[in-house]
Amino acid sequence: QVQLVESGGGLVQAGGSLRLSCAASGRTFRTYGMGWFRQAPGKEREFVSGISVSGASTVYADSVKGRFTISRDNTKNTVYLQMNSLKPEDTALYYCADGRTTFRIVTTTQHVGSWGKGTQVTVSS
Repeated sequence: QVQLVESGGGLVQAGGSLRLSCAASGRTFRTYGMGWFRQAPGKEREFVSGISVSGASTVYADSVKGRFTISRDNTKNTVYLQMNSLKPEDTALYYCADGRTTFRIVTTTQHVGSWGKGTQVTVSS
């Protein structure tokens, strides 16, 4: 059974940085694309970023492009999201997700096989 455990969320001032981590277990991490999504109160869950199995290919939502960086360490079964220049509109519960099928970058909720429980990111103005 797949388990995804996020960490690294917190409260930060606008312009600050946070690094989220997601530790995966339960299947062969290096054969699945990974992604990050977020959900703000009263809004639908939205895609933030996705990464290929090797880490060579990445995809970002326009709203975070140039500020966020996704990466993965297949030796540690962990995916990261480095968030810089944070804005109040980045406030949300951030979820880690793995792919439903092997070797596909996760870019929509339809691509997701499993979800983590989320980590809260709050950016104050």
